[in-house]
Amino acid sequence: MGFPDFKPPQHVIDEMMAAVASDNHLMHQYTRSSGHPRLVSALSRLYSPLIGQQLDPNKNVTVSVGAYGVLFCAVQGLINPGDEVVIIEPFFDCYEPMVKVAGGIAHYCPLRPTKTEGVTSSKDWILDPKELESKFNQNTKALIVNNPNNPLGKVFSRDELLMMADLCKKYDTICLSDEVYEWMVYDDNKHIKIASLPGMFERTVTMGSAGKTLSATGWKLGWGIGPEHLIAPMQVLHQNCTYNCPTPVQEAVAGALEFEIDQMDQPDKCYFFSLAKELQPKRDKLAKICQEVGLSPVVPEGGYFMMVSTGNLKTDLPDDGTDDPRDFKFVRWMTTKLKLAAIPPSAFYHQEHKHLGENYVRFCFIKKDETIEAAGDILKKWFGSVKK
Repeated sequence: MGFPDFKPPQHVIDEMMAAVASDNHLMHQYTRSSGHPRLVSALSRLYSPLIGQQLDPNKNVTVSVGAYGVLFCAVQGLINPGDEVVIIEPFFDCYEPMVKVAGGIAHYCPLRPTKTEGVTSSKDWILDPKELESKFNQNTKALIVNNPNNPLGKVFSRDELLMMADLCKKYDTICLSDEVYEWMVYDDNKHIKIASLPGMFERTVTMGSAGKTLSATGWKLGWGIGPEHLIAPMQVLHQNCTYNCPTPVQEAVAGALEFEIDQMDQPDKCYFFSLAKELQPKRDKLAKICQEVGLSPVVPEGGYFMMVSTGNLKTDLPDDGTDDPRDFKFVRWMTTKLKLAAIPPSAFYHQEHKHLGENYVRFCFIKKDETIEAAGDILKKWFGSVKK
């Protein structure tokens, strides 16, 4: 599903082995609650130039159990009952319940496709500025945006981010920017951090992920970067929730990041950059397969997921006894009949906008070539049987 079927780089694995086998007994004990000192120092070194701020490792950085945990700490630590939150759709499906648990009131603004026929791009999905501003008011506490977006793969342009930033400043709103796919950007697209835009650092929490960055999702380690007045409540929340992340994992990630930072002037050797170069041909292979069997891919600018339109297929879906959206029914049919798994994108929408996702499925292409080819064989065999 939504994770690699290959191992992280060998040096990342070696860092974990070294941490666990170390003679230093502290590698097996609690470390600093809001971030292992070596790790937050590495994160400060990495993100200071990317955001354009000199980050204090202890005050501007916090960690938790994956970016999921960081987002939980941000929402629970910064959103109070009655606060309103604007969520851009499609959104990672934990955003909505997290806001509700915090007592917040969520409002939703969808990216809408400007093209729906044939092969399209995630760039073709755009926000309506007037619609987005209509979701803001004097009670709006936060905007949540995922860039690059899951499941769409959209990489927001500078103009789109400036439009969001202007609204945040106009309505004195904080921004929770989920950027876990920050390094996976393709073609000539560029990932821009909204926190780097004028007047945005002091109102933005930028979230990242060791699992996504290093292809080690099972390590469950994430981080938040931002001003002290936003990071401090998150640190308090984390300390009184999970308290601590595993010390050897933090030590290993710190060593791995240090290694990659030292390679950043050699893009072919640095995993931050080389992973995207490895994934782009996989993206293109999956898009080509989908076209060959009558599916219309939305080619992503970033991330490692691809939304694929199934709207033109004439498949009769069996009645599964539910009133779920079409994509849920299609995925159940495909999993049962073809033994091919995907995710229904309408799960990434609030109820009123689920129709925008119900004629798509989400495939994952951070897989070995043989895995993608095996999926292609399944689809081609099915398509051949349909044509007969």
